[in-house]
Amino acid sequence: MRKRPAIVTCAALACAFVVAPRVLARGRRLRFASEDLQADGKWHPFQPKTGSDRSTSSAAESLNQGPVIRSQSNLVSILTSVMDKDGKPVVDLPGSAFSLWEEGVPQKIERFEAQTSRPVDLALMIDVSASTFKDLKFELDAAAHFVRQVVHPGDSLSVFEISEAVTQIGDFTDNVSLLEKDVRRVESGSGTSIYDALVLGSAALQRRPPDRRRAIVMVTDAGETTSGADFEEARRAAIASGELIYTIVIRPVKNENGRNTAGEHAIVTITDSTGGNMFVLDDMAQIQPMFDEINRELRTQYLLGYYPQPTPPPGSDRHVEVKVDGPYTVSYRKEYFTAK
Repeated sequence: MRKRPAIVTCAALACAFVVAPRVLARGRRLRFASEDLQADGKWHPFQPKTGSDRSTSSAAESLNQGPVIRSQSNLVSILTSVMDKDGKPVVDLPGSAFSLWEEGVPQKIERFEAQTSRPVDLALMIDVSASTFKDLKFELDAAAHFVRQVVHPGDSLSVFEISEAVTQIGDFTDNVSLLEKDVRRVESGSGTSIYDALVLGSAALQRRPPDRRRAIVMVTDAGETTSGADFEEARRAAIASGELIYTIVIRPVKNENGRNTAGEHAIVTITDSTGGNMFVLDDMAQIQPMFDEINRELRTQYLLGYYPQPTPPPGSDRHVEVKVDGPYTVSYRKEYFTAK
């Protein structure tokens, strides 16, 4: 029987993972820790503190220490999805149909790829908290089907399990058979560490080869309960990675009084910042069409590239706006960070 990878920990967010000197039957546990290994020889999940006495450096600090755009030419690439009034992808638009601004200043689009064929690295994240337990098998069946659809030769995908800790089930690969087995190895848990998952998943994607597309596909009830990271750390990590985030939010109850609406609003904000899309699931029968829609979007994206003018200052948070001619809805990455 194949063992899952070793425990790893992240002592500062968005840093390289440290491999623990032991292997468990479960997968690669990605935890926050106040220290890599305590004197008693045990792993201690990081517990956030209020105020300035927080015992680990924040993701915002870590992300600001390193470059986000590494190309010496400073070409900024913006992946863009265009939808018609029925929510279907619009294909075959010319470059002249697009206009782009940075911080309100018009920019010249120097690079345009319609329906880009760049390979994509995907982190498929599945919330296994108690509120999703009754539908877990249906959810995993749909996820396995999504893997078969979305992974093309040259792409890669890794399955993550979200509970009180974040577990990376297997390495990034394009081996569909292995990935389907990874999906089936997901098990139910207790808490929901959504912010931790976004920070650690973003760090994993950043370690993938450059000049590839990156995306997180997350199925969750949006009920954040156990993360060490906070909302802003998760948002900045996702933006710095340059990934798209697609979320399928499962609503266990339709009444707002019984839902975590604050968690839903947080997911909406982060998803919108990256240029992905969010789907709300009220009936499990909807999950397969939602996975199908995500697959279509990933295969019908436009790539816009430009050299910012005027040159932005180092270490700044830049805001982008994209418009397209016609009665369409446009999704795109709305922020990026310049190198220091």
